[in-house]
Amino acid sequence: MKLPVYNLTRVLIISIIIGGSSVGARELASSIDDYMNASVSAGKFSGAVLVARDGKVLFTKGYGMASLELKVPNTPQMKFRIGSLSKQFTAMAVMILQERGRLKVQDSVCKYVPECPEAWAHVTIHQLLTHTSGIPELLSFPDFQQTMALPSPVAQTVERFKHKPLDFEPGARFHYSNSGYVLLGYIIERASGVPYEDFLTANIFEPLKMANTGSDHNERLIMNRANGYIRRGATILNAPYIDMSIPTGGGSLYSTVEDLFRWDQALYTEKLVAGSTLDAMFKPYATADWGDGAAYGWFIGKDKAGHSYMGFEGGINGFASHIMRYTNDRVLVVVLSNYSFAPVADIESELAAIVFKG
Repeated sequence: MKLPVYNLTRVLIISIIIGGSSVGARELASSIDDYMNASVSAGKFSGAVLVARDGKVLFTKGYGMASLELKVPNTPQMKFRIGSLSKQFTAMAVMILQERGRLKVQDSVCKYVPECPEAWAHVTIHQLLTHTSGIPELLSFPDFQQTMALPSPVAQTVERFKHKPLDFEPGARFHYSNSGYVLLGYIIERASGVPYEDFLTANIFEPLKMANTGSDHNERLIMNRANGYIRRGATILNAPYIDMSIPTGGGSLYSTVEDLFRWDQALYTEKLVAGSTLDAMFKPYATADWGDGAAYGWFIGKDKAGHSYMGFEGGINGFASHIMRYTNDRVLVVVLSNYSFAPVADIESELAAIVFKG
């Protein structure tokens, strides 16, 4: 498939930035672009990708349409809902508050929750961060699909699972829980005294110049925000509506591939928290379904080739996302899609393989 002139120019500019006019840089960009174009042609992808190594962007480009109805193309500046990738920012907010003495990860959640249920007395912030609290999963509630279109401030959402029995004794095992991160969003508000989104903006996004990242609001006019789509059989449809107040703390953010590159680079520094705090965040505490274990807002492991990574996959109505940081190799792969059915994990894996092969 012949690339439009502006896309080809962008690829070549990036190649020049990373290595002059080197054949290797051009071949790498061409291999990534060929793979992505094949995914688009197969109807598997719409969105944006970014690949970086050693602090430099190797390749970034948008594919498909941000709006199928209006025929607006995706670009690397397009904003996508990132679903559960939001959890890593929630985890960072918790650790910032711990450094400031506003909370401790070993605190009982009842220290921050009024009229706290007795069953939560032994649930700690650490267990929320590592999906080991036993708090039942909000998304599995029988009425979730019927109620997801209704506004629900984070305190109100917490009330929906506050008095339900725990699935297991706190700390006994791993079970992925959006509810736990919604509760963390609430605790961030209680400990900081400001709304969740305001705390993240002031303490993470603004310091890192992530101007295109924030909490999504259905009613706001947000420039360059992509529409989300699902597939039913062979037909692509607009995604079912979800009020974005519901996943606060667990999946309420939007971002761009370029902002997530800024985030990745900051995590190699002490711009937000001390190195010892980062070490605590990136330790695998609980045996999980993915990798070696669950850290704070990340999963940690090694791929089949032995490359160490920390990564996360996200999904929310109409969107799919994936970020992988191969920290020993200083490689980053970000895949953001406005197709909920996009195989973002497979795409990420293939893009990483192209980089490591090159």
